Amino acid sequence: MTFQQPKVNTSPKVSDEVRKTTCYMCACRCGINVHMKDGKVAYIEGNRDHPVNKGVLCAKGSAGIMQVNAPSRLRAPLKRVGPRGSGEFEEISWDEALDIATGWLEPLRQDPEKLAFFTGRDQSQSFTSFWAQNFGTPNYAAHGGFCSVNMAAAGIYTMGGAFWEFGQPDWDYTKLFMLFGVAEDHDSNPIKMGIGKIKARGAKVIGVNPIRTGYNAVADDWVGITPGTDGLFILSLVHELMKAGKIDLDYLARYTNAPVIVNRDSKSDEYGMLMRDENGKALVMDRVTGKLAPFDQPGVKPDLNGAYRHAGITHRPVMHLMASRYLDKQYAPEAVAGKCGIKAEKIKAIAAEIARVAFEEEIVLDREWTDFRGETHKTMKGRPVSFHSMRGVSAHSNGFQTCRALHVLQILLGSVEVPGGFRFKPPYPKPASIHPTPHCKVTPGKPLDGPHLGFVRGPEDLALKDDGTPARIDKAFTWENPMSAHGLMHMVISNAHAGDPYKIDTLFMYMANMSWNSSMNTSGVIDMLTDKDEDGNYVIPRIIYSDAYSSEMVAYADLILPDTTYLERHDCISLLDRPICEADGAADAIRWPVIEPDRDVRGFQTALIQLANKMKLPGFTNEDGSAKYTDYADYIVNHERKPGIGPLAGWRMGKSGLTHGRGAPNGSQLKSYIANGGFFVKHIPDNQAYMKPWNMGYQDWAVEIGLYDTPQPYIFDLYVETMRKFQRAAEGHGDRQPPDHLRERIKKTLDPLPMWYPPFEDDVVDPDEYPVHALTQRPMAMYHSWGTQNAWLRQIHGHNPLYMPTKLMTAHGLEDGDWARVTSVHGEITVPVAHMAALNENTVWTWNAIGKRKGAWALEEDAPEATKGFLLNHLIHELMPEKGDGLRWANSDPITGQAAWFDLRVKIEKAEAPAESQPALPPIKSPVGTGPEELTWKVGK
Repeated sequence: MTFQQPKVNTSPKVSDEVRKTTCYMCACRCGINVHMKDGKVAYIEGNRDHPVNKGVLCAKGSAGIMQVNAPSRLRAPLKRVGPRGSGEFEEISWDEALDIATGWLEPLRQDPEKLAFFTGRDQSQSFTSFWAQNFGTPNYAAHGGFCSVNMAAAGIYTMGGAFWEFGQPDWDYTKLFMLFGVAEDHDSNPIKMGIGKIKARGAKVIGVNPIRTGYNAVADDWVGITPGTDGLFILSLVHELMKAGKIDLDYLARYTNAPVIVNRDSKSDEYGMLMRDENGKALVMDRVTGKLAPFDQPGVKPDLNGAYRHAGITHRPVMHLMASRYLDKQYAPEAVAGKCGIKAEKIKAIAAEIARVAFEEEIVLDREWTDFRGETHKTMKGRPVSFHSMRGVSAHSNGFQTCRALHVLQILLGSVEVPGGFRFKPPYPKPASIHPTPHCKVTPGKPLDGPHLGFVRGPEDLALKDDGTPARIDKAFTWENPMSAHGLMHMVISNAHAGDPYKIDTLFMYMANMSWNSSMNTSGVIDMLTDKDEDGNYVIPRIIYSDAYSSEMVAYADLILPDTTYLERHDCISLLDRPICEADGAADAIRWPVIEPDRDVRGFQTALIQLANKMKLPGFTNEDGSAKYTDYADYIVNHERKPGIGPLAGWRMGKSGLTHGRGAPNGSQLKSYIANGGFFVKHIPDNQAYMKPWNMGYQDWAVEIGLYDTPQPYIFDLYVETMRKFQRAAEGHGDRQPPDHLRERIKKTLDPLPMWYPPFEDDVVDPDEYPVHALTQRPMAMYHSWGTQNAWLRQIHGHNPLYMPTKLMTAHGLEDGDWARVTSVHGEITVPVAHMAALNENTVWTWNAIGKRKGAWALEEDAPEATKGFLLNHLIHELMPEKGDGLRWANSDPITGQAAWFDLRVKIEKAEAPAESQPALPPIKSPVGTGPEELTWKVGK
């Protein structure tokens, strides 16, 4: 080194202009600064002012540039001219495309259930649901049914919210953080920031996951649990905490239905139901008066041990039933250790650590607040133990009860909505009773009679026709899966193909790669999409599909409506849907066209509005017959779901000027969002930031901002009465009765207290023949199949080996780079393997959606994603194997219908290396051809 160094500009000018918007490379929805140079995107960085990511950006977000210029982008509307699957299309104009779509759809308005309209991982579900409702079809849902409905529904039925988009750990005060089944693709930047914050001050992180990657790799303690046994492990922790008396009795008495009296008269029609007064209020025994009283009566002191004796019957509180169940030896660590793959001593140690932190390191904040009974508290007290969970525990046939168990665990500790615990994000918390029930009444030419999706209160809310058959093509809200709050997207194609419960005419899908990685039984689904009847007509007559890219699904559609990329359109991340709130404030956001498309494409939401206008759908048409909205931007600004409440809460028009929350539409609203960085946030006052379900200050604030119409205080439902109603029906009570073959399953699985049962695949698959569990999860650098065609992200994950633990590698004589044949009761794959020591000893896994079909995504046919990449989906079926009763049961949770992706059992054999991963499906022809060998992106001089 010499003193004569070249002068280097360490801060070169990278852009002429910065345009601030919202990322779309995963569902995290971070704020981004898009640097523009010569009208092109030059650089993307995080927005430091944004409430979600505060400037942090991951590889996906930075690589958005390569998403916007991907060679696989569709260029114009397409009409199929060859057989389905051939990939033979001709480009047509938008006028012709909309005319074709209208010609197919408009006649169906007289028989609306003939349209099945299902959307993938979009973030505009309040809008797409509104469109379907006004079309009149009951057959609408988004992708939650095959992703995480167990997590969402279990949380809302139990405590009025759930993990991820509904809530978050208290990163500022938590001292012990446990993750269950969390891969690193969801909410990645906030979790990374949060873990960094808590570890910096010495808090402990425990990861519970069969696979030690991502967050689990930086955990202080890793628990490599056996897949599908999380619920059993959690209830063993509950057993230990209850046995030691380490539960928050005051919290349980005040804020949960633990003291509510349950009818214990086995001869009564109300057996197992909560006892109520003449106004329907749940009753507790008041410690002050020794008499029954409504739970929310001012001055009442609910008694957790307050039994009520009447007419010779002793009726006991929920707490008594919980103690009777969870103190049973079946939940002792010694009893569950073998099934969970965790030593009993380890379970006891974790329980002891939870108890120590919760009860010896209590957090107290000097913030005065008043609860819903009128009692004023000088401080806010909290147990600094927090949990986070996601798809890993929910994607099992026992997932709903497992998620419920985890919520009950944190409630027993008194660590929900308190300093140091789990905190709700607006618009949550909301009691289940405030949500709509599902509607399914079809009237020719009219809208559906209410929202498609919702939360049933009992058998009376099931989506059944007068003859008892399912009203929906996916059989959501039926006796097969009564609490299916998100629908069952994974069952739509197979049910439509089978004509069960009825035939449809048109399948209309958006951004759902159902002929590849988004379907169980991938090859079977392809056959269903291309199958013809005896007259030579397609069994599913018409398929309309919208996507931005030439995905595997494109080849199987009849009409393609090409979407824009996320920097070329308006989007609304709304409080009516899936907002960007953090626990300390209500927030929403937009995307806006920071660049204009260079192709003949339109944002899908705008295309839907144009279709609605051509068909003059109610909700989109004024009384004089004119269109209410010209495009999606117009809808975002001017639509009102009810007076004063629209898609966006910021910068609305009040009586004396701009206001936030409630207000009239404002024609300059989008300009205000753009000027503010693409988002709006209104912070919650400090004395309302915790105890939200019971804090009357927060309740009034929520009404003011438009989250509720009236205050909605409530208590947590450790015992879910709705589930008991279904059990009672299965026992023969009530006017609506389940079919006989479902009675025992309903009585067993819809238990109002969390319980555990083995995954259904364990009942029908010989564990000696198929001893190995097989899983997929997504990496931090990928989110959806669209990520693996990204030129930058492909360099991180270009293909996906099957990761195998030391025990299985040794048993089968395998080394890194060898190939293995993996077989399930449904199918077989032959794939490359790699050794991974930090893995449950009877589990194999791979990254999801890396493998691609040849010809798709504008990739070369010899691309590693298409030759070494693969899907586990070929091993999974949407139906369980026949088990001797003559029935094919859905491979789903029996409560919500969530797809049981992670129940898969397989066997492993060493195999000779084939030329490429098997099965190798024939290439499909892409309407966009193949991209260049080298993709460069250079802007400016």
